[in-house]
Amino acid sequence: MLALFSLTACAQKQNSSDHMIQSNTKERKVLVAYFSATGTTRHVATQIAEAVNGTLLEIEPTEKYTSADLDWHNDQSRSSVEMKDSGARTSIKPDSVNADDYDLILIGYPIWWDLAPTAINTFIESHKLQGKCVALFATSGGSSIDNSATKLEETYPELHWMQPKLLNRPSSQEIRNWFEALQ
Repeated sequence: MLALFSLTACAQKQNSSDHMIQSNTKERKVLVAYFSATGTTRHVATQIAEAVNGTLLEIEPTEKYTSADLDWHNDQSRSSVEMKDSGARTSIKPDSVNADDYDLILIGYPIWWDLAPTAINTFIESHKLQGKCVALFATSGGSSIDNSATKLEETYPELHWMQPKLLNRPSSQEIRNWFEALQ
């Protein structure tokens, strides 16, 4: 019932010029925002943006992650320290995105410690996404997207969350099917 309500709310959401958003994907303005430390999520985000005719935006940390920063075997690595602290927020470079310009925001990330990297929290908190339709996509070497999506939904209940999707090496058809299911 909640999923149906969210889909209905997103389909009926009005844009800034007070016209009803059409469910036709060509008429919806889509932002594909992503964080990628190694390039894997960037590749998938690029595929998605092309498939849905969306605007691509990289969520860039102020300080790029090095291989040492990403060493999950080292409890003192930057990513390990950030992920252990639920209040940590990775500093990100400013962008000029106005969320009001978009009907649907797709947010992508690699799964770290069964969660979204803290750069995703920083992005959500630094943009006015309240009431926006948001769908998550992720890449992972072995985890599902479920826990990371649940944690973000619990942290930001004011967003209209749509069906998340794990997309490891997706085909164009898999991307289209997921996007159509969001309509």
